[in-house]
Amino acid sequence: MAIGLFILAVIIQLAMVLAIFLLSLSRITGSIVALITVLVTAFISPWSLILGLPIALLCLMLLITPIRQSMITKPVYKALGGAMPSMSDTEREALDAGTSWWEKELFMGAPDWDTFAKYPYPELSEEEQSFIDNEVEVLCAMLDEWQIHHEDKELSPEAWRFIKANGFLGLIIPKEYGGLDFSSYAQSRVMSKIASRSPTAAVTCMVPNSLGPGELLMHYGTDEQKQRWLPGLAKGEEVPCFGLTGPEAGSDAGAIPDTGVVCYGMHEGEQVLGLRMNFSKRWITLAPIATVVGLAFKMHDPEGLLGDLEKTDYGITCALVPASHQGVIIGPRHNPIGSPFMNGTVDGQDVFIPLDYIIGGVENAGRGWRMLMECLGVGRGISLPALSTSASEMSYLSVGAFAKVREQFKISVGKFEGVQDATSRIASNTYMLEAFRHLVTCGLNQGGTPSVMTAMAKYYATETMRSVINDGMDVVGGRAVQMGPRNFLAIPYQAIPVSITVEGANILTRSLMIFGQGAMRCHPYLFDELQLLQSEDKEGALKQFDNLFFKHLGYTFNRGAKAFVAGYVGGSNDAPNFADNFTRPYYKDINRLSAGFALTADMSLGLLAGDLKRKEMLSGRLADIHSHLFICTAILQFYEYGSKSVAERLHAEVALKNSLYTIQEAFLSLFANFPNQFAAKLVSFVTFPSGRIFAPVSDELKRQLGDTFMDDFEANPFRDYLKTMVYYNTEPDDVTGRMEHAYQILLEVEPLWQKFKKAEHKDSFEGLTFEDHVVYASQNGDITEEEAEQLITYNSIRYDSLLTDTFDKHLSKVQERANPHSLENAVHRLTDYAELKSDAQLKNNAQLNQVLNPDNLQQTSENIASIDSMPDNNQPTGDANPDHGYESDGDVKMVNEQDTAKEINAQTDFQDSHPEIEALGSRHRDAASHLNERMSYNHRLNKDKFASTSSEQDNHEQQTETSDPTWKDGLRRDENDNV
Repeated sequence: MAIGLFILAVIIQLAMVLAIFLLSLSRITGSIVALITVLVTAFISPWSLILGLPIALLCLMLLITPIRQSMITKPVYKALGGAMPSMSDTEREALDAGTSWWEKELFMGAPDWDTFAKYPYPELSEEEQSFIDNEVEVLCAMLDEWQIHHEDKELSPEAWRFIKANGFLGLIIPKEYGGLDFSSYAQSRVMSKIASRSPTAAVTCMVPNSLGPGELLMHYGTDEQKQRWLPGLAKGEEVPCFGLTGPEAGSDAGAIPDTGVVCYGMHEGEQVLGLRMNFSKRWITLAPIATVVGLAFKMHDPEGLLGDLEKTDYGITCALVPASHQGVIIGPRHNPIGSPFMNGTVDGQDVFIPLDYIIGGVENAGRGWRMLMECLGVGRGISLPALSTSASEMSYLSVGAFAKVREQFKISVGKFEGVQDATSRIASNTYMLEAFRHLVTCGLNQGGTPSVMTAMAKYYATETMRSVINDGMDVVGGRAVQMGPRNFLAIPYQAIPVSITVEGANILTRSLMIFGQGAMRCHPYLFDELQLLQSEDKEGALKQFDNLFFKHLGYTFNRGAKAFVAGYVGGSNDAPNFADNFTRPYYKDINRLSAGFALTADMSLGLLAGDLKRKEMLSGRLADIHSHLFICTAILQFYEYGSKSVAERLHAEVALKNSLYTIQEAFLSLFANFPNQFAAKLVSFVTFPSGRIFAPVSDELKRQLGDTFMDDFEANPFRDYLKTMVYYNTEPDDVTGRMEHAYQILLEVEPLWQKFKKAEHKDSFEGLTFEDHVVYASQNGDITEEEAEQLITYNSIRYDSLLTDTFDKHLSKVQERANPHSLENAVHRLTDYAELKSDAQLKNNAQLNQVLNPDNLQQTSENIASIDSMPDNNQPTGDANPDHGYESDGDVKMVNEQDTAKEINAQTDFQDSHPEIEALGSRHRDAASHLNERMSYNHRLNKDKFASTSSEQDNHEQQTETSDPTWKDGLRRDENDNV
């Protein structure tokens, strides 16, 4: 009885602790509840004080301020203060830059699904839709990326004029300055559609709308600067570039060596206070044609000319300088991995500029890094993800078409499971990217500059695009390897490193930025604690730290308790009001993983502190968890607003399972590599008590999605939807239209084509060529004349879509490819194989009958030579030949299986046998032994026939039509040589 009461009391105490954490009670309230519980359980069983007494002492310590501060707060403050590295003003600005949005809810471990459900799904206005349907459509039709990429090495003058005149460089500029003032979603859609036609043109239009001075001027420029520059930028009269990176400053852009020293100098004939600039910028997009240059530099005022003698170093500052300004040198072009968008150098030595060239005026001196972090974030969230989404969507369309049209081993290559392993990834990743784009632009449409979310978008969009393009290259194979104007994958493949590198290299973005900034922007207490740890007023900071630290502890224990409960009973059932039977389990998984992430992030931050900055592999795994939680919610939102068809659900299911599995493996890898293994195993036990809970996508799902990937219209509404996202066409002479044209024609004739190819596979038709088979089938009544023409037409289109380009020996000029299967050439593909074979069989039958006639046995020896010289004989071949020892179903009949009384009897029936003929028959009865010889004979005849003069061909065709009246029922050659 006593033992039972003791166990009951301990269970009550543990349940009390768990309830305090789950309910997130305050320090004071929680301590009082705990003390009361300890007293109650002590009456139940005094032995419960073994656990209750430490709890009571801890509660008293938390309640009594002097004891709490001396025993907990001060030691923790001192330890963390020593562990945290010093933080420069630049780092502090970078961490503090931007705002947070939905990613903060996921970081904090308790996403508010009611808020999520209220997010407005991004849509285009009528004006934006019209611009995409008209101006963007016209621009895309003007662009030929092969011409741009390999011949002109730049956009055509016509394209440039159209871009400038129609506002493509001023999408973000307010209408009051002559811009279009489009939403973030509209900007993304415009860039996607242009990129689907020409990555070069897309980058050209992208930079002024994201990485250019326009964004900085709108947010930070003075009224005078806005009036001076924005109208010209909106109309394309001014072409901007922004100089940030240089030979010594790439990913570490904060280390730029470029300087601007405050001094007096001459400007427009007057002596004014300004900056003596020295800079050397590299890899600057649009620099070779820019009319205005944005510059980032470190500003110094050694003489205190700005009025503050104690402040000599202002830090990174941004200025806007005309490209024609004296001393500014616009250098030669770079060649970024062969992509011919304008990219080059900007240099200047002892260039004097007035202070009012600083963006925002002197008041913004030293604020350049914060400005750049916020504005670069928008570019990361819109432009590069738009280009990546476009490349993936074009791959989905083109590779899907190829996978269905291209046949090997008599079936579409998209039916092979090895190919479906790749195509299912293309399909699910493309679905994920489109969903990701919608949620990110939804956040950007609401204002703010969510730097963490946009860093996620930049990294995972470009990396996913890299995977999609690589898978596409594997599927398309040689058709994608051979360069030329027919190749729809090579140029996007070649440009992959550009997206991976620009606007923050991907390694840096994943390893440092996403979780580094995420911890600061998304954690409810961490940034404020960090500020207090580095405060010079230690006494005042300690009092504030005491309050924040215990709130932080309460937050951590609350997430730990939620993760513990979720680990055993599953995540919270909280979900948006629109969740259905398909999506609800995924919301539950996200709740569980989000709580586990909050606990794991706190463990990592608390135990590693400043060392986490150097543990980039661990930080990268935390970034994967946080980002894929965001991606899962994006997929769920996109699915909710989609068709909810079976095909779309399949896309969403595979994409969700991929992300959940990625999150799980990132958790487990982090635990396995965490320096403090005791803490890692404890958190692992709380979050994954039963080990792995998610499995990789099954082979069956991959097969289903691989099949769906090749469908269109009602069978795959997502593919139909993608056509509205890109520049879609079915022109047979277009780089992307060619493959799509063949695919759409196949969808129209597929039943007929499959039926015909199956019969062809079974050797149902006579002849050497496809055209022979069509004519044979038509003459035999298997297909109509109209169906024959459909087959010839599709085969011609199919063959042309699979052709690769050829060049002269110097690879300088593309050669025109002839199509031997075209309607004009089809008649020349016809052979007289069937006629020759039929004549030979008639001849052989007559000669063989004469030999087998008993009255003519005495002539056998005389006929041996003539029989032996025959090109063919009338003996059946293959399974039908009883002398081959095969059953009718093709199985080999062994000797012992033939050794039956009946068969022996049949074999010894001398009345019906002819020993002499059988003895000689071994030399001619096996048709297979003469197959190669006969095929060579027929091919030789055809070669001789096609080498003859045109008059001989005409005579032969006339004789064929005369001798074979059934020819007119099938395909024929008319007076115009049309088939």
